[in-house]
Amino acid sequence: MRNDIYELPVEKEQACGHSIHPLLEQRRSWRAFTSRIIEPETLGLLLEAARWAPSCMNEQPWAFIVATKQNPTEFERLIGCLLDFNARWAQHAAALILSVARLTFASNGEPNNHALHDLGQAIANLTFQANACGLTVC
Repeated sequence: MRNDIYELPVEKEQACGHSIHPLLEQRRSWRAFTSRIIEPETLGLLLEAARWAPSCMNEQPWAFIVATKQNPTEFERLIGCLLDFNARWAQHAAALILSVARLTFASNGEPNNHALHDLGQAIANLTFQANACGLTVC
């Protein structure tokens, strides 16, 4: 972990007396990363976990744009979508994943007022799977 980029956050204390899954309790939004390569199989596993998220009418209105350090052109393209503050730490990540949502139902073209909620569910699944793989998501 590169702690010379940013000061690492102080450990969170458990805010309530309820016992939650350790992967949720231990999750952090680190902004310091190693240069470790994430294997395509691992990225596939994260995206598969996202795919299994529930969604309104089973529309799965999300898509993910993935760029890794192995493809510098695409990686720089995604870095260019970020605010300067985020680009400073994100440039050290092994992979960037941009999430997008389709705001209309594919089945009938009507507005999908739940699309962003559904996207959030997919990202939560991806985050949980990343933590299970020893990775972090910010």
